[in-house]
Amino acid sequence: MIDKTLPLSEVTSKIESGMTVGIGGWGSRRKPMALVRELLRSDITDLTVVAFGGPDVGLLARAGKIRKLVYGFVSLDSIPLDPNFTRARERGEIPETSEYDEGMFVAGLKAGANRLSFQPIRAGLGSDVLMMNPDLKTVKSPYDDEEYVAVPGLRLDVSLIHLNRADAAGNGQYLGPDPYFDDLFAMAADTTIMSVEQVVSTADLTAKAPPQTLLVPRIFVNHVVETPGGAHFTLCEPDYGRDEAFQKAYAAAARSEDDWTAFESRFLSGDEAAYQAAVETFTNEGDTK
Repeated sequence: MIDKTLPLSEVTSKIESGMTVGIGGWGSRRKPMALVRELLRSDITDLTVVAFGGPDVGLLARAGKIRKLVYGFVSLDSIPLDPNFTRARERGEIPETSEYDEGMFVAGLKAGANRLSFQPIRAGLGSDVLMMNPDLKTVKSPYDDEEYVAVPGLRLDVSLIHLNRADAAGNGQYLGPDPYFDDLFAMAADTTIMSVEQVVSTADLTAKAPPQTLLVPRIFVNHVVETPGGAHFTLCEPDYGRDEAFQKAYAAAARSEDDWTAFESRFLSGDEAAYQAAVETFTNEGDTK
């Protein structure tokens, strides 16, 4: 089998400004944060971002890298809204947005995964979703008198996802309680970059977990990036939970220009090794308080 492993430092060589980038995970859960941090360190910009958003969207919005955002929500889960996203929206720093009902968002991913231009769905009918997204159209059923919202297929240039384990060929395994929709993100993309906590042999993927946990087949994965702690500060069960103390520090810093400058300098100015070292120092400081 082909070895698809890729160093983290080479991730941004696969992404270009102006691309449509899907980001897996859900809110502040199993987000490919190491991959997002690589985007932050690059000069890539003018992105269309498609996500059930969390700090991934917040960070990219704060950095001014989003031209268009297609989303169902942007939440930190234990903190209802990402303050960096809120700031960007209030200031008009995201030029275009499409805010969908969650069911509509998934329908768009399914259409994209199946190479369809749209998928009909009832969700959105009679709601302000259609008013807020005037480009959305309805379609009549050819079989009866029903009418549906025609959700555009979400086709992605690149998808970034994070799972617990994978083999070098790109078979991805989740071990937590929820697959979210990472498989759809992978299927809807021309290129999928999957970060994982650990790269293991193909035999080991099913040695300690049932085959049903193999979420993403290798056919939909182009690159595998081993990044222990790569979802920090979001949760990645069962490997680790959400770093609530760090998330609170992130949210607090986002509300002040000076505090954000200090946060960026401490945690985002170096490479991934520097980030992980700064996080460890932050954690140890908390232990002594």
